[in-house]
Amino acid sequence: MIKATINGKPVEVKEGTSILEAAKAANVKIPTLCHHEDLEATGGCGLCIVKVEGSNKMLRACTTAITEGMKIITHDPELIAVRKSVLELIMSNHPKDCLTCAKNQQCELQNLCAEFGIRENHYPNILNIRPTYKDNSAKGICIDTAKCIQCGRCVQVCQKVQNVWALSFQHRGIKTTLRPAGVDLKDSPCVNCGQCAAHCPVGAIVAQDDTQKVWDALRDPNKHCVVQFAPAVRVAIGEAFGYPVGKNLTGELTAALYELGFNAVLDTNFGADLTIMEEASEFKHRLTNKGVLPLITSCCPAWVDYLEKYHSDMLDNVSSAKSPHEMVGVLAKTYYAKQHNLDPKNVFVVSVMPCTAKKFEIGRSKELASSGYPDVDVSLTTREIARMIKQAGIEFNKLTPRKGDHILAEYTGAATIFGATGGVMEAALRTAYFLVTGENAKSIDFKKVRGLKGIKEAKIDVKGTEVRVAVAHGLGNVGKLLEIVRKAREEGKELPYHFIEVMACTGGCVAGGGQPFGVTNELRAARAKGLYSEDSHMKLRCSHDNEAVKKLYKDFLGEPLHGKAHELLHTHYTARKKYQK
Repeated sequence: MIKATINGKPVEVKEGTSILEAAKAANVKIPTLCHHEDLEATGGCGLCIVKVEGSNKMLRACTTAITEGMKIITHDPELIAVRKSVLELIMSNHPKDCLTCAKNQQCELQNLCAEFGIRENHYPNILNIRPTYKDNSAKGICIDTAKCIQCGRCVQVCQKVQNVWALSFQHRGIKTTLRPAGVDLKDSPCVNCGQCAAHCPVGAIVAQDDTQKVWDALRDPNKHCVVQFAPAVRVAIGEAFGYPVGKNLTGELTAALYELGFNAVLDTNFGADLTIMEEASEFKHRLTNKGVLPLITSCCPAWVDYLEKYHSDMLDNVSSAKSPHEMVGVLAKTYYAKQHNLDPKNVFVVSVMPCTAKKFEIGRSKELASSGYPDVDVSLTTREIARMIKQAGIEFNKLTPRKGDHILAEYTGAATIFGATGGVMEAALRTAYFLVTGENAKSIDFKKVRGLKGIKEAKIDVKGTEVRVAVAHGLGNVGKLLEIVRKAREEGKELPYHFIEVMACTGGCVAGGGQPFGVTNELRAARAKGLYSEDSHMKLRCSHDNEAVKKLYKDFLGEPLHGKAHELLHTHYTARKKYQK
């Protein structure tokens, strides 16, 4: 432990702790723009400067480790003046169109300028000197480098956390520009995970806005508008309306969606239960019939995109089951449409997701249009639906909770935990155990696959058969896990795992690219806690116990993996090049 003082107050922290982290522990806020707890500190923005007794330099708090006896000043008139000058310099190379920016009122630069009272610039505007680049070619995210402050967060998360390498800085000095190397975003290795947008402090990278498409459909008298929302959305939507992080607001969100004018509110959780029935059946079939193992989940579209580009040699390992919202979408245009005597072409399906990659996924017309029409017509992020609720003048905090009015809105606790890393695996294990043994496990809480560790492993005893599983979140960790499998296969050794869950985003869907901004591990844990809490309090906690799912199979789908279930709920994926030219 290291003892030091910050602004005259004694602090004691672990060796290696940065001044920035030590100050935070002492409840002192040092301003930053380039720093994020997910990423390696670079000292790029220069806002976190502090004074240290005995040094004639202003040191950057994010990259300077605290040392024994260090006496630190974090705020004084000179430091404040320098920080203000740094902000003015950044603003001299930044557009002033805050009112029309997608990050208006959620922009870290805007907030700091307000805190420091920036009312005018003392430096000439040099924005036109720097080359700029706009790219709306990808389905999920949009880039406008005129707003880029070159903090490097997006490049770090893309390269070092996700290992995708779609973004980089090009050229030097004042001409430095952020962009994909030599191609548009749609032709780059980008997988639309949206983590670049989630980590961008300004409006240089944002999610594509599809709200107008939904408003148009809601106004169209010929459209029957159906909406669904994902597990992770219900524990994050409240952040836009002042609720505590992780508060589960399923009923309030359902009520708000009816208020917006949707004809029916379904639940992606039903699709999660259905996914488990198909995926667990697929796992049982492969395990007992010596099929291709390990089986890898396919719920995450950014992961599937990454697989097709980077690990196409493992396509046979991936489950053919569609993701939950696609299953609900195709059922809305078949089962639901038939029940309500609707023409499928008039059924307009909207999914509210924590994810930007879902915007890319719904456009895969060759793989995801089993009814003859796209399974899902529009995918909105949590941020987009929050804006729509506000635009409609709905007082979210005063809504009376409602339930969806169709069996496609019924779900179990197993479906709820899909939103957290390890949740899909735990839900699948609950049902796979039942399918193999005919009974539920004595304990259905498989806690070894929970938590924020990058790669989690567990061994499950299924009536004398050892089942080895692994969970990876963050695509960088996924690559490491797949290399373990690939090496064992090449060396002819016993495979280390039978079943693998993959989520592209760190923490799983609770921290997806479409969730409220400012995510940290603390927020990831709080949102996940909201999901696990609902699961633990539900009467039915296993997907195979969902009576609505049973009815659907009996009345419409038949048996998992066969007939109509296979036709509507399964798909295929193909190898693709990382770069398209």
